[in-house]
Amino acid sequence: MIQSIRSSQGEVHNRLLASLSTDIQNRLLPYLELIVLPLGKVIYEPGETLRHVYFPIDSIVSLLYVMENGASGEIAVVGNDGIVGFFLVIGGDRAPSRAVVQAAGAAYRLPGPRIKEEFNRHGELMALMLRYTQAMITQMAQTAVCNRHHPIDQQLCRWLLLSLDRVSGNELKMTQELIANMLGVRREGVTEAAGKLRKAGVIEYNRGRIRVLDRARLEELSCECYQVVKKESERLVPELVAPRPCPPRGF
Repeated sequence: MIQSIRSSQGEVHNRLLASLSTDIQNRLLPYLELIVLPLGKVIYEPGETLRHVYFPIDSIVSLLYVMENGASGEIAVVGNDGIVGFFLVIGGDRAPSRAVVQAAGAAYRLPGPRIKEEFNRHGELMALMLRYTQAMITQMAQTAVCNRHHPIDQQLCRWLLLSLDRVSGNELKMTQELIANMLGVRREGVTEAAGKLRKAGVIEYNRGRIRVLDRARLEELSCECYQVVKKESERLVPELVAPRPCPPRGF
């Protein structure tokens, strides 16, 4: 049984869970299971019956739409600000997309019936989940537009920023091949775009680790899509947005 959703130092493990009242936390905590999500793990496939929801702690999960020919592209990203499998909560029992771990780490797993029971109380959790769902729809829509109209350089900046907002620190553990799969582009395109950012002193890249050195510059180089998603999330679910001061240039 999970005793707390915070560390001994008071650090929030998952912001969505931590934002809930003590009464709701106490009803959910006995059913939460702490699990490890390895890099590349497929949590669910399109059409699969959803039996659990997941609350990432330091992991990041990508939601991808899969075409008939097997090609896929990321439509949203979930980290310690949210929940994987929110479709189940709002009435869908089958996954419309694929969920893949893009950054390894831990998560809480909760049986679907338990969160649906709490949702059906028509109280705090229901209100939060409906606002969260609207924020996710915005992210999905903006991602589709971005992938259609913006160059890979800007897509990569947006993707890095969205990922950074869902972890602590300024480092991401992932390969260029994985990033290419998420964006639905060729690996060579990601290599070229990442090379430009490294040459400009915005990132460091080595052995599957990307460290952002100049977040402010990264935001300048990104398209407007990042800010659209960020502002809408802050408006709809401000309790889930962690303040992230920009580190000084060259940090």
